[in-house]
Amino acid sequence: MKDRFSHRKYVIAGIFFFVGLIYIVRLFYIQVIDTQYMLSAENNSRRFVVKYPARGLIFDRKGKLIVYNEPAYDLMVIPGQVESFDSARLEKILGISHNTLLKNLRKARDYNRYRPSVFLKQISSKDYAMLQEVLHRYPGFFVQPRTLRCYPYKSAAHLLGYVGEVDQKILDKFPYYVLGDYIGISGIEQSYEKTLRGQKGGEFFNVDVKGRIKGRFHNGEYDTVGYVGSNLTTTLDIDLQNYGELLMKNKIGSIVAIEPSTGEILCLVSSPTYDPNILVGRQRTANYWNMFIDTLKPLFNRALMAAYPPGSTFKPVNALIGLQEGIMTPKTRNT
Repeated sequence: MKDRFSHRKYVIAGIFFFVGLIYIVRLFYIQVIDTQYMLSAENNSRRFVVKYPARGLIFDRKGKLIVYNEPAYDLMVIPGQVESFDSARLEKILGISHNTLLKNLRKARDYNRYRPSVFLKQISSKDYAMLQEVLHRYPGFFVQPRTLRCYPYKSAAHLLGYVGEVDQKILDKFPYYVLGDYIGISGIEQSYEKTLRGQKGGEFFNVDVKGRIKGRFHNGEYDTVGYVGSNLTTTLDIDLQNYGELLMKNKIGSIVAIEPSTGEILCLVSSPTYDPNILVGRQRTANYWNMFIDTLKPLFNRALMAAYPPGSTFKPVNALIGLQEGIMTPKTRNT
């Protein structure tokens, strides 16, 4: 008598075949079609170190240097490589508290134990010199060179603008930038950002599972060279700008001087103003906030944004008529 359950072996075999087919299709998709895991593996075995270019210099109409760069350094950390170290000495060199050190380490560890992240931004050259002497005693820490803007004349803050770190809104709008990059936020720094920023370069390195560098990737074949930003020569007369700011000291208002024959801006004064150097470095956020809440509104560019009643426009018309009729000359004075 034929077993009435004999057909079940075909059902069971079909189920095994179907499950096996699903596994094969899924493996094919993961290994051949989907690049997610390949990219993840490459990111774990490779590190790209950015080479930031210096921003272009800015000169006034007479060739005087009004904006230049100073070297600065970001202290980076790879938490997975950090060993026991003399925290008191590191805190003294960097000028930070023990709580700040622990907080920064915790933040880096939460981000990724085996990828570098910023431990402390914009270390001065003086602190960097002291740090270099002892950095070999701190495994997992290394330095990323950067540059900071410097304004030797301490004037024309509203005209020149300032540079700041990109936020998520900028990252979404401009794919060129990545987290940690700097961009012109206002003034000339913003208007001529593409000219001043230059082009980033970088180097690829092979790393092990703990993020330790094991050599160049393909002997540097895919490394890129950065280009320094282009210099700018403005129509600004920095001596006239300084004189205008001196005249407006302890006053509220603005002065704009224009060369009539060309429309060139010779000076653009907004008062009260501020030293543009205070919006550079680690104290930038605190200084910006102090000016933001200042009732005198030093951040407000009165030369471009304030509303003033117009002067008598009829007087220049009378003067032009007098010149045309020969009644007066350019040397005529009102007595």
